[in-house]
Amino acid sequence: MLLYVRTVHALSRLCGLAAATMIVASVLIVCQLVFMRYVLNASTVWQTEVVVYLMIGATLVGMPYVQLIRGHINVDLLPLYLRTGAPRRRLFVACVVLQAAACGLIAWFAGHLWFEAVSGGWRSESVFGTPLWIPYLAMPLGFGLLVLQYFADLLTAIGCDDPFVAPDKRTPAAQGEN
Repeated sequence: MLLYVRTVHALSRLCGLAAATMIVASVLIVCQLVFMRYVLNASTVWQTEVVVYLMIGATLVGMPYVQLIRGHINVDLLPLYLRTGAPRRRLFVACVVLQAAACGLIAWFAGHLWFEAVSGGWRSESVFGTPLWIPYLAMPLGFGLLVLQYFADLLTAIGCDDPFVAPDKRTPAAQGEN
C-alpha cells in the first residue's frame, strides 16, 4: 500500500513537472512566433497550434499534481461543520469515490477517442497537420493518472486526522478514534 502511494505521488509530481515544462515551452514558442512574425516578417505556420495543444496538455497532465497538493477549487462548507475524525473521513471517502468514478469514465471514453485517432490516422486540418493522437493522448493520460491519485488519496485518508488537507500537512489520526 505504501509503495503504491509513494509511486503515485512520484508520478503526480512528474506530471506537475511535465505540465510546467509544457507551459515554459509554450511561452518560448510564443516569443519565437512574435520574433519571426514582427521582427523578421516571416510566416508562422505551426506555433499557434502547438501552443494551444501544449497549454491544453499542461492542464490535463497537470491535474494529478494539483490534486496531490489540494490545489483544485472546492467548497469546504460541509467539512467545516463536521467534527474531525470519522465523519470527515466518511465524507472524504464518498467524495473521492464519486470523483474517481467520474474521472474514470472520462478517461475510458478519452482512451477510445485516442485509439480512434491512432487507428484512423487523424490529423488536424491546419497547414501544419498535427497527428491528433499526440494531443489526444493527454486526455486519457491525465484523467487516468488523476484516478490513480484519487485512490492514493483514499489510502492515505485511512490513517490521518483530516483528509481534506494536503498530504504533507496532515497529522496522524488520534488513537482510539472510530
